[in-house]
Amino acid sequence: MADATPSGSGSPIHVSPPPPDGILTISGGVGGITVQLEELDAGAGKLDGLAGRLAAIEAELFGTWQDLGPYQNQPRTTGTAALIAVGEARDAVLRVRLDLQRISSQVRSCRRDYDIAESAAHTQWMLGLSNPDVELQKHVDFWRTGFLNGDAMEMLVANAVTTLPLIKSLVESANPALRPGPVTAKQEERVPIDLDATPAGLLERVRLIEERGSGYIEVIEVDDRGAKAYVVVVPGTQVHDEDEGTNPFDLAGIVDGLGNNSRQVNAAVLQALHAAGAEPGADVVAVGYSQGGIHAMNLAADKEFLKEYDMKYVLTAGSPISRITPPPDVSTLHLEHRTDWVPGSDGLANPDTRNQVTVTVTNDLYVRGGEDAGLGPGHNLTGYEEAARLVAGSKDPSLAQSTAVLGGVLGAGGAATATRFSLSKPPPPNLPRERRDPFSGRPQPGSR
Repeated sequence: MADATPSGSGSPIHVSPPPPDGILTISGGVGGITVQLEELDAGAGKLDGLAGRLAAIEAELFGTWQDLGPYQNQPRTTGTAALIAVGEARDAVLRVRLDLQRISSQVRSCRRDYDIAESAAHTQWMLGLSNPDVELQKHVDFWRTGFLNGDAMEMLVANAVTTLPLIKSLVESANPALRPGPVTAKQEERVPIDLDATPAGLLERVRLIEERGSGYIEVIEVDDRGAKAYVVVVPGTQVHDEDEGTNPFDLAGIVDGLGNNSRQVNAAVLQALHAAGAEPGADVVAVGYSQGGIHAMNLAADKEFLKEYDMKYVLTAGSPISRITPPPDVSTLHLEHRTDWVPGSDGLANPDTRNQVTVTVTNDLYVRGGEDAGLGPGHNLTGYEEAARLVAGSKDPSLAQSTAVLGGVLGAGGAATATRFSLSKPPPPNLPRERRDPFSGRPQPGSR
């Protein structure tokens, strides 16, 4: 946090990130460095304004002191005393003005020093240089898990991602199966649920909808004292041969998310909200894991979606979302693990802003011989659920404010209604649907 400098202390003013909260490292939000710098800039402006007002008072006192000059030969208790009193008052105002200007100068110097340090750090990062401790951690994490950690992946793909539109075109040309297609939403069921409206409870809904099957999303209607809000739950990447390329959350979904701003999935989510009964202007919370977090953030940045609904909050877990910018009035909370390479796969650290909070879990993880670690132990959804429980119990100001925003939208949770939709897209041209014999039901030769 920004340090205050007492008058006459000469101590430098500086900003620092929030201290770690156990195994959680927090950036962004009301306690983040960006907000501290904004407050310092605003404070410097106010100090300059006060100094200007004091300068005007100082000038008036000096004029009064000059006007009293002819009375200095009168009795000491009248003329001389008045001259001395006014002169001392002017000197006191002068000292305060100079002190305010000194502090303002220190504040602005702090901002310049931070900008210079950030520029130098970015240059080192672009050159592949980093803090020795960070480099050591990359190697240790790889030895423990067999996977690159977030920092290593971020640096590896930093330059490649800047050519993302070109990569997207090349990928779609080389493999038509990765070309996003129009996505439709079909309502499957509507069931009453008991909603845990905490970050951990919302991630549990992701796990449950993934267990429901491929291509499912969930729209939860919450009635908080007569005000209806909706939660959109989006799963992570799902790759199953039996889907035959019709699941919008397969690898082509990543292309749609990172290269196409989730245009196809967003359209299907709008269909689902309409079918679930969400009226225009309703408050919406979006929750997504891995690829689902990309779609959730793109939803928050989609101008067409925001014309219909009021996106209030986005929760992501293990998602590469740093290049997606939501509006300032949308609060976002991003959970990452130090050893999870997936959030770093977009080649950029999450921004430190007032409305975006990133929580990095830093506990050590291991992969033992013969263990199926999937995309790595840090990318485990249950691990992110546990991290979300720690977030709910944290006293960090950024996290407290973020969870308060979520609570303001969804209330305490409780009785709610979940409408589940299956999302699908046409199969790619090189993966035709399986043709079956109309009598035996068996696959016909040459079909899939």
